[in-house]
Amino acid sequence: MKYLLWLLKAAIFFTLFAFALNNQQDATVYFFFGTFWRAPLVLVVLAAFTGGLVVGALGMLPGWWKHRVAATRVPETLPAATALSTANVEPPVARQHGL
Repeated sequence: MKYLLWLLKAAIFFTLFAFALNNQQDATVYFFFGTFWRAPLVLVVLAAFTGGLVVGALGMLPGWWKHRVAATRVPETLPAATALSTANVEPPVARQHGL
């Protein structure tokens, strides 16, 4: 299984490497006010991918922060919940069904 994973990683690497070699032509990205960026197409695609990762991580940050704050509040309420669960409470009695 370990060798199969290495083979898969090598196949992905060589596929991406071949993609980079086949896309070395210059691409021009036009921005506002007549500015532009001229770079190899592979760098433009890599920049777009990196920008997407950054925007996705920043979009996820508020939810992550909310869950982190909620997780730090759990130990404050944990002793009370544990005291209730460890009290000597008898289990409910099963009721007989039938006529």
